[in-house]
Amino acid sequence: MAGKGMNLTLKIWRQSDANSPGKMVDYKVTDISEHMSFLEMMDVLNEQLVSKGEDPVAFDHDCREGICGMCSMYINGEAHGPDRGVTTCQLHMRMFNDGDTIYIEPWRAAAFPVIKDLVVDRTAFDRIMNAGGFVSVNTSGNTQDANALPIPKADADEAFDAATCIGCGACVATCKNASAMLFVSAKVSQLALLPQGKVEAKERVLNMVDQMDKEGFGNCTVTGACEVECPKGISLTNIARMNQEFLKASITADK
Repeated sequence: MAGKGMNLTLKIWRQSDANSPGKMVDYKVTDISEHMSFLEMMDVLNEQLVSKGEDPVAFDHDCREGICGMCSMYINGEAHGPDRGVTTCQLHMRMFNDGDTIYIEPWRAAAFPVIKDLVVDRTAFDRIMNAGGFVSVNTSGNTQDANALPIPKADADEAFDAATCIGCGACVATCKNASAMLFVSAKVSQLALLPQGKVEAKERVLNMVDQMDKEGFGNCTVTGACEVECPKGISLTNIARMNQEFLKASITADK
């Protein structure tokens, strides 16, 4: 026999646009199944609001499979909520109890300005990637097969682990300094470890770190909260690798 659904109080940040002041607004949802995802619960709320002629809560979402990283919500003071190794769309309501009050906010960082409600502008990450998070390849018909370049398995594994970063911004939202070091270091590492990325390694790390600073992100003080809250478990060792790459590039920059 199915159990009774949960009744919850939601305290949600509402902000009509980037230039308007925001505030927390209380909402009630009832008969929420523990098997729902957090976003499905938000869908229930929005259906209620729309049926009453009210403005639904704006939030980012796309794949709902933990791949795209768009579902960025700060839930009860934690990026992506109380579970570990999951994005908001993978968070299930069984992590909460009947009668709970849940606080839902957007990412809080100067470099991630609020657009509306729970939606923030994360194009700063795009600009960092445009500064150097790529490999320039001649595609004129003389490209090599990937298997023609032998890569040690340890390096390939570490590069793959770094490449699992989905750019959701949870690291920034979690960091007391709003640092983007975990994100940038993951994007630097995945290429620094591979032969295809070594040609532009010096320019890449210098340009990406420079753009990161221009965007207004804070610095890393190795608190480690970013790794804990990262839905993909990106390791702090990537930050150490980026610092090493940056130092090496800086020393040889004029030579």
